Amino acid sequence: MNMRRRARGVIGVVALTSAVALVLAGCSRGGEPAGGGDASGGAAAASPGITDTSITIGITSPLTGATAGPGNCTVDGAKAYFGVKNAEGGIEFGDGKTRTVDIKAYDDAYDPQKALANFQQMVSDGVFAAGIGLGTPTNRAWREAAIDEKVPQVLVMTGDPLFSNREESPEQLGFVPIYQQEGGAFGELLAASAKDHKVAILSQNDDYGKGYVEGFKEAISGASNIQVVGELTYEATDTSVDAQLTELAASGADVFFNAMSITPLVISSMQKTQQLGWLPSWFLPSNTSSPTAILEPGGGSAFPGVYSVAFSQSAASPTFGDSPDGKAFLDAIAEYTDQQGVPAFPHCVWSWIAASTLEQAFTTMTEPTRESFMTALESISDFQAPLMLEGSTIDTTQDGKPAVSSVQVQKYNGKGYATAESFG
Repeated sequence: MNMRRRARGVIGVVALTSAVALVLAGCSRGGEPAGGGDASGGAAAASPGITDTSITIGITSPLTGATAGPGNCTVDGAKAYFGVKNAEGGIEFGDGKTRTVDIKAYDDAYDPQKALANFQQMVSDGVFAAGIGLGTPTNRAWREAAIDEKVPQVLVMTGDPLFSNREESPEQLGFVPIYQQEGGAFGELLAASAKDHKVAILSQNDDYGKGYVEGFKEAISGASNIQVVGELTYEATDTSVDAQLTELAASGADVFFNAMSITPLVISSMQKTQQLGWLPSWFLPSNTSSPTAILEPGGGSAFPGVYSVAFSQSAASPTFGDSPDGKAFLDAIAEYTDQQGVPAFPHCVWSWIAASTLEQAFTTMTEPTRESFMTALESISDFQAPLMLEGSTIDTTQDGKPAVSSVQVQKYNGKGYATAESFG
């Protein structure tokens, strides 16, 4: 194994150096000076987690369990991006100082209570800001605590619109498009079809699933050619949805809207519907639509069409590594993470894009404070980040919207995804 790789894993994956630890030991949660900031006038007192030479970002994500694949990717993309930047000497911040970026990773196993405990540990560890990690229930679990502690919770990998509501979530910022937007994009494509369609819906019984269904139903509400003939839910803790699939298969639906976040369940659902002889077209959320990790083992090619939405390039594309940005990504993933080969989940690319968005904020924040960071982060517009699809950009200036708010519906072609001009 390359000695520059850092082991993934448990709380405190990336340890602070002793010098940084000594500096942070003198910081209180209230943001007292780190390294001698002048609180009485002149230079602003530095917030915890930042010195003249480094800044520490915390990520809590499922590194073990059923969602470990995408969960690890939300850490690895950021580790790889900043691994390259650190090797180049660091990033020049808006205050003129050059700093390296340390990532501290914490495993929450998609458990809200563990995520909350991880955040509390982050505060003790002295992180400057936290975010990027995967999960709606897990990110929600520590949202209020982050607000109370005034620790930025940013670029989180959840489509929950709460994280983009600045009045209710003043220390937060979502990254990926909201669930309603993803569901609505597919609904609009389906409604524009020249044919009649019957739809069966299976959704996760939480804000994740409800958001997708809400957006989808709103988009088809005026479409006379679309009929919902069956709708069921499942719990995120379920290990099988065979009973729901058997009931929905009997509905005669030719379209299956499956708002599901659990990777093994998506695979087993695709296999079960084939056993039942039910072969509808599918819609899958962007975070559970990986060609290599989900569609290939699930037998996605057996269906008339599998649709999802995207805003980023796919690392699984045969031509991905031919571009300078794609090659730089794959080289960095191989150098700074334990990923073997091309990452199977889009979250590695997403967190690379999120890391580049953080860099944009770092280069314009004029003081070593969380307040200056949030001001800079919420002032990014029309940023064409590396690895984004043409037409998709980063815009953090709009209240009520995440950093990415434009998506494209794509259709699986047996190897990867291509833009879906129409349904069918």
